[in-house]
Amino acid sequence: MNHLGGSRLSATWRGLGYLTGNLFTAAVALFALPVLLVPATARAWASWHRRRADRLLRSPCSGPVRVGTRRVLGWLGAGVVTGLAFGLVVVLCAGNAVTTAVTVPLWWALPAGTRAGGFGAGVPLSGWGTALTLGTAQFAVFAALTHWLVPPLARLHARICVALLSPSAAERLAQRVETLTETRADAMNAHGAELRRIERDLHDGTQARLVAVAMRLGVARELLGEDPGAVAGLLEEAHEGTEEAMAELRAVIRTIYPPILADRGLAGALAALGSRSAIDTSLDVGGLGTVPAAVEAVAYFTVAEALTNAAKHSRATRATVRVARVGDRLSVEVGDDGVGGADETRGTGIAGIRHRVLALDGTVRVHSPVGGPTTIAVCLACGS
Repeated sequence: MNHLGGSRLSATWRGLGYLTGNLFTAAVALFALPVLLVPATARAWASWHRRRADRLLRSPCSGPVRVGTRRVLGWLGAGVVTGLAFGLVVVLCAGNAVTTAVTVPLWWALPAGTRAGGFGAGVPLSGWGTALTLGTAQFAVFAALTHWLVPPLARLHARICVALLSPSAAERLAQRVETLTETRADAMNAHGAELRRIERDLHDGTQARLVAVAMRLGVARELLGEDPGAVAGLLEEAHEGTEEAMAELRAVIRTIYPPILADRGLAGALAALGSRSAIDTSLDVGGLGTVPAAVEAVAYFTVAEALTNAAKHSRATRATVRVARVGDRLSVEVGDDGVGGADETRGTGIAGIRHRVLALDGTVRVHSPVGGPTTIAVCLACGS
């Protein structure tokens, strides 16, 4: 009961703050309407309100509002009307509760005829009897109304805001096509750069060593009957060169598709990553079933990059990795107890994770407030 009561009280306070803020912004909007009719300003104003609604509903905070200008301007009018209407309910309920709580014990110092409460409501205070009975009863009524009306009204307003500022089916489809077009272009560019890197690594490293091995073997063949000692030295050098070439070739292959994925599967590969991590890492992997190789590779590189970031940049001492499959979606979540403040524009590897994930039509969510902790959540389609 204490837990439920505390939760209800917390919801009341949060609702009061939310609806009071909306009342204030609705009043501001009336006076600043010409400015808010500018599409860019209206969109920024709507995005801020959408984030407030998401926080109240405890939903993942969305990015900038991406609906048509008409929808934004329509929400602006609806936001003013609902903000004023719901805000007045808060004023009448919470305002009367507060003024009653103030006027009842001080009735004797106030002018004759003062009523308990305000805003057109209240019982006249003529003595301690009316103050302690009628005044207390009035406070209880308005406090109860505030306690029971404010949370659902706040959630209703937040849902209206979310509904009006959420993209329609056609807008979501257009946004998805736009995102896929961008990510496919990024993927093609990244693929081209990766091919050039692999070609350069093979040409400058492995191929050069194999050419040197072939030259030594050619010289050894010519000296086979003349100088056995020189032939032995050349064969030893060729053997060492072959081992070095194989090591470089394995390194190149590892960047394309980690062999450990083929050997151990995604769960085993992630366990190996956790054991090699520079910080204490706990791993929770559910039943994954059959996962496409491309999805396995992206999940593996996501965890590897996130753990590297945690060790190098966040000063973390502990990390957690959770991987689960629900239906045809694979979720990967990596968290750490570091200092937070991760910024993908500063070369922390998050941009690379995002490009890999979006290229497979996945989603990436990064939560890393200054002071920590950091959470990177990835969701990938992996077929049914």
